[in-house]
Amino acid sequence: MNQEKDFSPLTPNIVRALNDKLYEKRKVAALEIEKLVREFVAQNNSTQIRHVIHILASEFALSQHPHSRKGGLIGLAACSIALGKDSGLYLKELIEPVLTCFNDSDSRLRYYACEALYNIVKVARGAVLPHFNLLFDGLSKLAADPDPNVKSGSELLDRLLKDIVTESNTFDLVSFVPLLRERIYSNNQYARQFIISWIHVLESVPDIHLLDYLPEILDGLFQILGDNSKEIRRTCEVVLGEFLKEIKKTPSSVKFAEMANILVIHCQVADETKLTNDLIQLTAMTWMREFIQLAGRVVLPYSSGILTAVLPCLSYDDRKKNTKEAAGACNHSLMKLVTPEDDEDTEEERSGVTGSPSAGEGPPRTEGDSGDMLNASQESVGLSSISFFTPASSDRPQVTLDLDGIVQVLDRHLHDSSTGMMTRIAVLKWLYHLYIKTPRKMFCHTDSLFPILLKTLSDESDEVILKDLEVLAEIASSPAGQTDQASSCDITDNKLVLKVPEGPKAGQQPAAGSKAADSSPSTPSMNSYFYKFMINLLKRFSLERKLLENRGAFIIRQLCLLLHAENIFHSMADILLKEEDLKFASTMVQTLNTILLTSAELFQLRNQLKDLHTQESCALFWCLYRSWCHNPVATVSLCFLTQNYKHAYDLIQKFGNLEVTVDFLMEVDKLVQLIESPIFTYLRLQLLDVENNPYLIKALYGLLMLLPQSQAFKLLSHRLKCVPNPELMRTVEESKYMESKKQAAGKRSSHTQVDYSELLQHFDRVQSKHLEVRHQRSARASDHHDRKLM
Repeated sequence: MNQEKDFSPLTPNIVRALNDKLYEKRKVAALEIEKLVREFVAQNNSTQIRHVIHILASEFALSQHPHSRKGGLIGLAACSIALGKDSGLYLKELIEPVLTCFNDSDSRLRYYACEALYNIVKVARGAVLPHFNLLFDGLSKLAADPDPNVKSGSELLDRLLKDIVTESNTFDLVSFVPLLRERIYSNNQYARQFIISWIHVLESVPDIHLLDYLPEILDGLFQILGDNSKEIRRTCEVVLGEFLKEIKKTPSSVKFAEMANILVIHCQVADETKLTNDLIQLTAMTWMREFIQLAGRVVLPYSSGILTAVLPCLSYDDRKKNTKEAAGACNHSLMKLVTPEDDEDTEEERSGVTGSPSAGEGPPRTEGDSGDMLNASQESVGLSSISFFTPASSDRPQVTLDLDGIVQVLDRHLHDSSTGMMTRIAVLKWLYHLYIKTPRKMFCHTDSLFPILLKTLSDESDEVILKDLEVLAEIASSPAGQTDQASSCDITDNKLVLKVPEGPKAGQQPAAGSKAADSSPSTPSMNSYFYKFMINLLKRFSLERKLLENRGAFIIRQLCLLLHAENIFHSMADILLKEEDLKFASTMVQTLNTILLTSAELFQLRNQLKDLHTQESCALFWCLYRSWCHNPVATVSLCFLTQNYKHAYDLIQKFGNLEVTVDFLMEVDKLVQLIESPIFTYLRLQLLDVENNPYLIKALYGLLMLLPQSQAFKLLSHRLKCVPNPELMRTVEESKYMESKKQAAGKRSSHTQVDYSELLQHFDRVQSKHLEVRHQRSARASDHHDRKLM
């Protein structure tokens, strides 16, 4: 430094001492400066004061010589001490050169700068708050300083500054938050510790309403929660806990909507191997649960994102039990927010400006159209990288349910083969809930959902299948699914167009108020999707025979509980009547017949068929019989069930013309076992009345003659030996027989009589088709065998 340069009012001795390498000499010079400045203060000579500060800053603190910089720092601190309460007038000139030295490469100089700033702040106290951002920025750098002495000095300064902020009621939070939001994303452990400690302090000050700015820093807090340091994580947990307590106390002032997407991001785990991610996810899920309960319908526009985060957590094992429970609570609370009012058109929809399809606006968006949705699975790296759902207006009184987004999320989870069982169940519960609460809007999505709902019937879990059947049953029975409404959503564009078959000639009445073409005449209480469902279900059974073998009876029984059993059997019989795959038709009839005769769910339907008292029961018998003809033994069992014993005997007489195979004999064997079951108790009791039931006995003897000497043969033979007075087993004269049956027939009204001769002709036609198909199959097999030999 040029010793001859004029540094007045600083004396040459002061200048020399400030440049000395010894700390003691620089300290003596600082005392002289303090004395000099006090004189200027007493004289109210601010010009000289500023001149002294300027010299110390420009010629010393910012000098290229390290000892001069050290002298300048201690000199500036001395000025501040001398100024006392008036130092606030000169703080900008005092602080800025000191903060510049925070970046010095010499650790000792950084320590002296920290010491100098401590003295300046200690004197100025609250006057430094207008310069808080500068001080905070400097301190955040020192917090990560590698030198322990510098770190220790910065911690002392940090505590002092926190005390000043805590005592003050003039802290400018608005100007500070942008800096806090920027620094909160630091990856340095010490910087994070510094940041979280300041947030903790600010949050605890009653006059500083940091909660108003929580959306600005919440993402950063969750980033810090994933720090490797246990101490930092614990502090961050405490801070988040305090914020959550305050949110619960004053929910009306909380900006729930602005934070919903941040929670969605952190409710999802990018790397499940990191234990810290589990803590982040659990905390975010806990917050989400509270948000849904406190904010209510305000979160509905964000529901698709919430479900994206929540649904996978429902399949967690006990290692993440707490997260799973929190996710379950979120899911339950969110579902409760959906109400029938969400099925009503919003003002935008009524005026034709809407982002979601309504009835008559064409098909819904598919997954490929969802590019504008939040990709909530992306790893968050800060608020700048977060995509937001944007509601139309944050202060809008009417909250719009994001139905399109929800359906896309649910559909995506059903299509994903890796989705856990509990998640699939939750997805199906959501779909069922939406069809109950918002049926009109949901039916616009039915065509896109229908294939995956049918595919889900092949799920390994019975519980999943049950929920899936509930959804399908609701679709099939909801009034919103009638043809006139459904057609507005382009149902007819589906490849599987609803076909309305001809019903039995015994008159069927359509449901009151519905169009004749809305459903099959066989299913008057169902909508147009019901018959479509039955067609697709049978088609799936045809393509997946193992599904039919393993789950077919289970699925059909459950449908009989969820929908009217008569509708199920009537519609399936209608469809099977036109089935081209005769082998499948026979197998399906056998399955339906077994269900009809053995399942507790079909008790009422069996009673309806037992006596054929009504026109409806006769019509049902007619419909079933025509399809049951695909399987001769099933047809006989249907006749036994409906007490058409003479017709059963006539059918058995025709069995001599059929190809008797091992499978055929096994079916007869099963029928004999069924005759011995409780279902046919009434039939066995009728064997006591030989005179009035001769054709029952002859039909049973016909079955006996068909059977080889097997266990079933012995069982039926033993039963027939128990029939009393064998002489009465001869056939009575036709006139006497008709007279004896007249009283029993009195129970059946005249208009319910069935033309059994026509039924026999139909049986012959169907069996002729089966015989032709078997011959063709045998011929093809023979040709194939001959070609192999050649």
